[in-house]
Amino acid sequence: MKDLSGAQTVIEAKGVGLVFETGDGPLQALKDISLTIERGEFVSFIGPSGCGKTTLLRAIAALEYPNEGTLTVNGMPPDKARQSRAYGYVFQAAGLYPWRTIAGNVQLPLEIMGFSRAERAERVARVLKLVDLDGFGKKFPWQLSGGMQQRASIARALAFDADILLMDEPFGALDEIVRDRLNEELLKLWAATSKTIGFVTHSIPEAVYLSTKIVVMSPRPGRITDVIESTLPRERPLDIRDSAEFLEIAHRVREGLRAGHAYD
Repeated sequence: MKDLSGAQTVIEAKGVGLVFETGDGPLQALKDISLTIERGEFVSFIGPSGCGKTTLLRAIAALEYPNEGTLTVNGMPPDKARQSRAYGYVFQAAGLYPWRTIAGNVQLPLEIMGFSRAERAERVARVLKLVDLDGFGKKFPWQLSGGMQQRASIARALAFDADILLMDEPFGALDEIVRDRLNEELLKLWAATSKTIGFVTHSIPEAVYLSTKIVVMSPRPGRITDVIESTLPRERPLDIRDSAEFLEIAHRVREGLRAGHAYD
């Protein structure tokens, strides 16, 4: 699938555990998570609802803090990586401000970071073209479809050119036809930018189609039951999903999800 010679680790978890304190007592969301993600990989996290997929992604982004183990991003703690602008984050909902144009939404993080007006304009134009939204910068979110709004959200995460893109089930609310198209576009975007991508999904076909590595997680407390290195070629037309190789990987993911229930 990819040449790992000279591979560089960008995300590393060793024995990570995370417990939330709730009104009903402690709730263990993650337990004994150990994982390595190399530069340029597309890694999907899949598992049942409540298994800790999003919690793990948020921990990588320093939005949650583990109670056990170690977690590093680019060799530093996640909060230091956040300060160094190591990643962009795409949430489940596009989260665009309705009173701002698409260009205005995309450039918001650049405004906060103090980029000049000229550099903001250049970066916004570049990322809107990258997500196939050039010409839509002056539109408002309500004038765009759900899929286009999610592309604008991706453009916003790409605007400051972080090396890592973290995506929390960004296409989950979209219909299958739109989702298929955005899956294709996301692979093109990944190929064009060489970002390291962490991607949360509930969909087995989506995980298999997109990923170089699939991390299968168990029900709470979230554990890793399998890490699957994809053998699919980098170029992936949608009809690859009918191939025997694709179906074999999907079967292994399904078996990993079943195995996770053995912890119940």
